Order: sequence, then C-alpha cells, then structure tokens
Amino acid sequence: MENKKTVVVGGGITGLSAAYFLNQKGIDIELYEASGRLGGSIYTERKGGYVIERGPDSFLARKRSLYNLAAALGIADELETTKAGAYILHRKKLHRIPAGAVMGIPTKWRPFLSTGLFTPAGKLRAAMDMVLPGSRQEEEESVGSFFRRRLGNEVVDHMIEPLLSGVYAGNIDHLSLEATFPQFREVEDHHRSLILGMKKTMGEKAPEQDPILLGPEQKPAGMFLTFRRGLETLTEKLAEQLPSERVHLHAKLISLEKEDGRYRLHFADGSSTTADHVLMTLRHHDAAPLFEDLPSFHEMQQVPSTSVATAAMTFRKSDLPEMEGSGFLVPKKEGYTITACTWTHLKWPHTAPEGGALLRAYVGRPGEEAVVDESDEKIKEIVLKDLFSIMGVKAKPEHVFITRYRNAMPQYQIGHKQRLDELQAAMEETYPGVEILGASFRGIGMPDCVTQAEKAASRIAHAQQAGPTDVLEKKQ
Repeated sequence: MENKKTVVVGGGITGLSAAYFLNQKGIDIELYEASGRLGGSIYTERKGGYVIERGPDSFLARKRSLYNLAAALGIADELETTKAGAYILHRKKLHRIPAGAVMGIPTKWRPFLSTGLFTPAGKLRAAMDMVLPGSRQEEEESVGSFFRRRLGNEVVDHMIEPLLSGVYAGNIDHLSLEATFPQFREVEDHHRSLILGMKKTMGEKAPEQDPILLGPEQKPAGMFLTFRRGLETLTEKLAEQLPSERVHLHAKLISLEKEDGRYRLHFADGSSTTADHVLMTLRHHDAAPLFEDLPSFHEMQQVPSTSVATAAMTFRKSDLPEMEGSGFLVPKKEGYTITACTWTHLKWPHTAPEGGALLRAYVGRPGEEAVVDESDEKIKEIVLKDLFSIMGVKAKPEHVFITRYRNAMPQYQIGHKQRLDELQAAMEETYPGVEILGASFRGIGMPDCVTQAEKAASRIAHAQQAGPTDVLEKKQ
C-alpha cells in the first residue's frame, strides 16, 4: 500500500469513527476539529452522581454499526438498554403509546382500539389502510403525505408527527419519505397495506443477525441503547485509539485547493497541510463555502436545519408526582412550547443517584425556533410552566443545564436524494478523493454516521491498495 495521507475534517462521531477505521487499516491520517473538544453534539455532563446528556441520549439497537463499533472498542459491556413505554399528550392528558405501534403504525388491534388518542372515526379511517389500494404515483412523496394517505390525519397529527419529529425536529409534510423512511414505502409496494405489511414483517424472524445480549444476565436489548457513563464514553474511547499528535483542535478549515495532484488545506490559524484524500464530516452549511465553484453544493447549502435546545433539570424524586414510563411527546397542535420530555431517571436508572430525579425537556421546532435564542432563565421558566401544566410539577429544580444546538437538525426535504446524487457526481468530477459525509447527507442518527464513516474508510483503503492510477470507487 502506498503511504498516502487522509485528512479527516471534523471531530464529531462521523469524523472520529472515520479516523478510527482508517487508522485500523493502517492509513496515515490527520484529524482537524474547529472547536476545543472532540465529540460534536455528543456531550455528557457527569455531576453529583448524575449522568446528564446535553446532546443525544441513546441510539437505535437495530442499526448494528454503532453496537459493532462499541464491541470492537471493548466497551460493549458498558451498554444499557430500556424498554419503558412513552406517552403522548392529547387534550391535556397523557396517553400511553399503544402497544404494537411501530413508528405510529398499529400492529395490535386491542391497544389501538382502546386508546384515547383517536376518535372512533379516526380509528376507522386508519383501519381503511387494510383495504385501500397501493399508490401508483411515481413522484417523490413527503412523510406526512404518505402516512396521511394510508392512515388518515388523526393518526398522523396525534401520534406519527410527534414520534417522527422527535427524530428529525422537522415538519413531516416537508420531509422526504425516500430519504428518511424508505422502508415504509417498500412495505406498501410489497404488501399494499401498511398495517398488514408491518404485522407480517414483525412476525418474520430477523435475517442473519444474532440478538444483542447485554450484561452477565445476557438480557436482550430493547429498542434503544446507551452507555452507563454516557454516550461520551464512545467518543472518548475513539479519541484514545488515535495518535494524539495526529489530532488537532482549534483548527478551523477555511479553504481547500488542488496542488500537484493532491490537496492543500488551509486553517484559520495560518497553518496548512496536504492530503491525498479528504473526508469532510461537516454539516452542509459549514462545508458549502469551501466549494463555491460547485453550484450543486450551493443548492445543498439552502437546505434548512432546525435549531433546538434542551433543558436538563435535577430534582429530588420525592418532589415530583408519581410517574411510570420513559417520558412523553407533545404534538404541535397541543399548543405547548416543549416538544417532549424524557423522564431520564426512569428511562435510564443509572443516570441519577439514589433519591434523585432527572427530567430533560426539549424546545425548538420549525417555525418556533425563536425560543432557542432566549436566555437560560427564560427557557427554564417556559419549560417549568409547561411541565406544571402537563405533569403538575411544582418543585423548583436543584440544577438546570441549558444546551443549544443551532442549525443542528438537517431537514431531508423533498428532492434530498437527487440533490445529494448530483452533488456527489460533481464532487467526483471536480474534487476526486474528497468525500462529504455525516448527518447532513445519508442518515442523521449516530449509527448512520458510523456506517457512512466505515464505508468511506473502506473505499479509501481500497483506492490506496489499487494504486495511484485507479479512480476512487463510486460512492455508495
């Protein structure tokens, strides 16, 4: 293998994973991060016996890439799982999400028919999915349009919207189904009915994957996983695997240019470096100014991102009302500022000391993002007002941690995959050896980012082994 160098730009989960995979393959790497810390949006606060996530708090178990990475790093034994049920607010009352509902699609009739989330007419409209014909339209469809067509407005507005908005913090009537949840369109194509198709799919044995078993008791993993000491366990371990002299903080990339068949990267502090391959793990709006000569990147730059904030609050457990479950979601039509609240000490018991309680509320949705720019005290006041109205929380929190993520949630709107394919083709032609990956592009979740990183590392390793005359293989 030729001794070529790869530069990874960005030290979040995508960049750290890419650098790790490349390093494991013997590729010469350098990692540059603009801020003073690694981990990106993964940020764990450990204080007074509490484990407080100021970014994401868990990841999907069914997408195995992140679990596999944890196993490779030797930290899979630190994983925890949860199966606690969540609620949805409807007409000032918390209703448990019906058992068997898969992203809002009912697969068990008794819980669905008995829930107070929908009127009899709404339930009947959803049941019509079993007799409605499949779609014959070829045009790209939004997530909202798809589910409204199959299940009706009530199920969408009261359950699917808060569930899916919790993933993308976006307007589901603008999000592309093809770019976010293409598996549901595949269910319709193969089974016609979403309900019947999901029931059949749920009953089928998962192919080739062994179940994830955790701890000495070998208990099966639930839907979500996290680390006992917080998600930063993962990014800390990844950073430990990299040569410290190859990791550069406070290194903001300001330009990239071709130089003798390679690339020269210039940073804000006046330094520069050269590379044969470059992995850009920046968000689309940060990466676009580096490629002003690509019209397709300018178009991608216009894609909106939602700003969000979280308010993590610690209490004495005895000061809170009785709770059972993992938290609740708030549909947009309910008229509250918070979009959800996790009862973190119940969802993840390891996150609070004996007698302590941890609540984590979320604010910020499309068109209602001004709250993110309010002061910490104002956000605290807004959240406590909503928690009092919804849950009856009267106590004042012992500690409050407000975290803001501006332009943090890229919106995969209609046309996302086409825009991305056009951008990728332009990159391959104009900047061969430079790749863009991360949450803005082919999957917003942490396992999606790890998958993108692993594939990119494999492509680079293959290209280097193939020799200098070979072209970097077409990106998947």
